[in-house]
Amino acid sequence: MSHTPHELAEEFPDQTQKIHDLKLADAHFAKLVDEYHTLNRKVHRSEAGVEPRSELAEVDLRKQRMHLKDEIAGMLAKA
Repeated sequence: MSHTPHELAEEFPDQTQKIHDLKLADAHFAKLVDEYHTLNRKVHRSEAGVEPRSELAEVDLRKQRMHLKDEIAGMLAKA
């Protein structure tokens, strides 16, 4: 793995304002963003060896993060 954080601003660089606006206007979206950041931090810390996890646990975290990112992307596309 690259050990590179996958921050939403880096994943959706052209939609940072929309992310900010949706976080303020939509509680569900804000919750998804918070969950994404929490999972992203866990993945990054695991990949960097700060908080080691089994490979299976790390893959599971990545899948959860991807699911949240897909849901966030869908909401951004509809906004």
